[in-house]
Amino acid sequence: MRVSLADLPLRDELRGVQPYGAPQLDVPVRLNVNENPYPPSVSVAADMARAVAEVAAGLNRYPDRDAVALRADLAAYLTAEGTAGIGVDNVWAANGSNEIMLQLLQAFGGPGRTVLSFTPTYSMYPEYARDTHTAWVAGRRADDFSIDVPHALDQLARHQPSVVLLASPNNPTGTALGVDVIQTICAAAPGMVVVDEAYAEFRRAGTPSALSLLPAHPRLVVTRTMSKAFALAGGRLGYLAAAPAVVDAMRIVRLPYHLSAVSQAVARVALANADELLAKVAELRADRDVTVDWLRSLGLRAADSDANFVLFGELADRHAVWQQLLDRGVLIRETGPDGWLRVSIGTPEEMAAFRAALEEALSAGTGGIKGSTIVKAQTTR
Repeated sequence: MRVSLADLPLRDELRGVQPYGAPQLDVPVRLNVNENPYPPSVSVAADMARAVAEVAAGLNRYPDRDAVALRADLAAYLTAEGTAGIGVDNVWAANGSNEIMLQLLQAFGGPGRTVLSFTPTYSMYPEYARDTHTAWVAGRRADDFSIDVPHALDQLARHQPSVVLLASPNNPTGTALGVDVIQTICAAAPGMVVVDEAYAEFRRAGTPSALSLLPAHPRLVVTRTMSKAFALAGGRLGYLAAAPAVVDAMRIVRLPYHLSAVSQAVARVALANADELLAKVAELRADRDVTVDWLRSLGLRAADSDANFVLFGELADRHAVWQQLLDRGVLIRETGPDGWLRVSIGTPEEMAAFRAALEEALSAGTGGIKGSTIVKAQTTR
């Protein structure tokens, strides 16, 4: 007998919910999920293959469940970045920063507790809350997508959240937070403050990391990923830096042997080749800034970005523009506030294809720029 999802005793709050995920379409130019467009070199890939071959002989045994060697390498990487006082006891690793976030809410959220964030922000945050039975509260960001500090303090006082989630740089806007804003929220928050720095390596020169605040704020957690700047999205490796007590909390909620021996080995090779894997970051930053200027030259709004993507709008019908680009073989992301789209920064060839497709879409008049009576690629304001 064949049954459907509706026939199963699914949790009530999951009925009718669609699985999270951006469209996975086979098109020539994919600029929708903020991947690094430059894969590991042949030599680094060969090193990864050798490392996997070495651990393969022992795959009948469970991996190091605490990933101590990997965590030591991650601590060394953060130290080399300029963060003092980070050791193996300050670092925890998991299957992408998604699992890190879920573990944080398993430990510090739950029934009767609240997680607070400020939208627009990463669309998975409310799903982490839902999956851990944590109440979700969404404050708002200012018109320039920065954190409205008086509003944030009001939300903290009103809701007394157990966890505050702050993305910096923020997805989908690319907005980075100043350390003064994070300090203010840390001082007022009654529980944990989590700063999601998935795109930290792409931030502009002079933009500090929240890592520098860890010694003064024991309830602060900074999360990172190797999916973006390290071009390791397929490797699924995320991590956090925090006080050792936070790492102890992660050990309580993590599944046994949650991080495979293969994942640990591949990530360690990537860290050993950090200079090479991160070599394209400066180029991607420069292309991002050029893209912001170019979008503004069309009469569009484009958010200042410290990430490897740009949010742009405001379009009368963003879906129509998204579809026009897709029809031309360019896939970007329909996300963020109504009327806005997000484009990941790709190779020069991919960005040229994006620019040509967008110019054609705007010239065709489909979707339109809000407030513009003439929809042409050369329209400025």
